[in-house]
Amino acid sequence: MLADKAKLAQLLAQLGINYDVIEHPALHTSLDADAFMVERPGTRLKNLFLRDNEGKKHFLVITAHDKQLDLKTLSKQQGLSRLGFASSERLARYLKVAPGCVSMLALANDKQSNVTLWLDQDIWFNELFHCHPFENTQTWLLTKNDLNTFFEHTGHQPRVMFLPSR
Repeated sequence: MLADKAKLAQLLAQLGINYDVIEHPALHTSLDADAFMVERPGTRLKNLFLRDNEGKKHFLVITAHDKQLDLKTLSKQQGLSRLGFASSERLARYLKVAPGCVSMLALANDKQSNVTLWLDQDIWFNELFHCHPFENTQTWLLTKNDLNTFFEHTGHQPRVMFLPSR
């Protein structure tokens, strides 16, 4: 069963987290967003749900919307077997969202802490971030401080790191 956006809104309210909402057509990829984009505040993100070659470790990798990650170099850098994209079934099982709907907010659904969060150091100096609220027809704008409060609540300590590009 996929996650409920209303429950996410309740959680953020309980945590004292405010956010702005931007309504838009369904955006499945950052390229879709490029075609739609008008100027709006905050940092646009690319959200990748990856797994190691054995499928035992899962990673939510957040980087700039226009960055092309070098997964081979990232795998070597982290001492992991080959990283690859996790299936839509794994995405539904671990983060309870459909492809094209993943964001940092989906970590609220990872109750067992099976997913490790990697944040690109190139984006984390910003103060306002775009996040899908379990669906891709809205973008919620959250501050870095509020995201840190959210991470603390979910038990996901982000690892801010250099993510290699192609």
